[in-house]
Amino acid sequence: MDTQIRGLHHVTAMTSSAEKIYRFFTDILGLRMIKKTVNQDDIATYHLYFTDDAGSAGTDMTFFDFPNIPKGTKGTNTISRTSFRVPSDASLEYWLNRFNEKNVEHGEVKERFRKKYFEFEDFDNQRYQLISDEKNVGVAGGTPWKNSNVPAEHSIIGLGPAFVTVQNLKHMRLVLEDVLGFKATGQDGDFYQFEIGEGGNGATIIVEHREDLPLAGEGFGNVHHLALRVADVEALQFWIQKINELEFPNSGFVERFYFESEYFMAAPGVLFELATDGPGFLEDETYEHAGEILSLPPFLEPKRQEIEDFVRPFDTSDANQKRA
Repeated sequence: MDTQIRGLHHVTAMTSSAEKIYRFFTDILGLRMIKKTVNQDDIATYHLYFTDDAGSAGTDMTFFDFPNIPKGTKGTNTISRTSFRVPSDASLEYWLNRFNEKNVEHGEVKERFRKKYFEFEDFDNQRYQLISDEKNVGVAGGTPWKNSNVPAEHSIIGLGPAFVTVQNLKHMRLVLEDVLGFKATGQDGDFYQFEIGEGGNGATIIVEHREDLPLAGEGFGNVHHLALRVADVEALQFWIQKINELEFPNSGFVERFYFESEYFMAAPGVLFELATDGPGFLEDETYEHAGEILSLPPFLEPKRQEIEDFVRPFDTSDANQKRA
């Protein structure tokens, strides 16, 4: 049985506007919205999935738009920044120019752990970075979306290192190394790098140790949880048993239809998920029309009319059109 954690699966964050995040991720970042559904635990809330062309695990950032939640506050004890991989150092220059043209707030190119990167934010002050794969080895990237308006040689090809900011570095290190099997591979000031499996940008968590910051407050503009990849349900059951034996607060087995998972509190304010690579996002939609209408897992399908009457109308009929 292959129980090895394979890398990053997805990051789920909160947004103030499903419509605006749809436009930001497709029109500006050039990612594909492969699934428009609802939060399976809160049907008043959209759940949008942005991926590469094929909906590959490890390329996926998702968003909830919980009604009436406050804006999140920055601080410690939180998943604090999401990275996206681009093919080369030259790609970073392309994106700097693109963000200048699109009025996206961003920093300048820097280097950490021998990789070049720069940071940027969206309209909610959600924190991201673009990181170059030029010197990267390890987990392979995804496939650029064929209808993107970003040239393939500069397209986002997957998730890069996820950042976790914590007060208690000793505890976070224990969870990553002794429980999950990550290896410490570098330190740069307050930043500690951990890699899993094949390693590289697609299998890295960077822990920032900060005792001088206030506790982060949950809300839009912040990350909700970070998911890690496992091969299949058999591997997931192995991890569920281990998490239970260690008495981490956890959800137990959860059937999400597009994948199976378990959620557990890795540290105060830090929610991790373990998620299977499959079956994937095209179980109930065709490649050609994915994301155009509201998709519901089988257990919610009988409630379709009720859900469609309840959630705000949100037109994504152009989800598969070539971006200008």
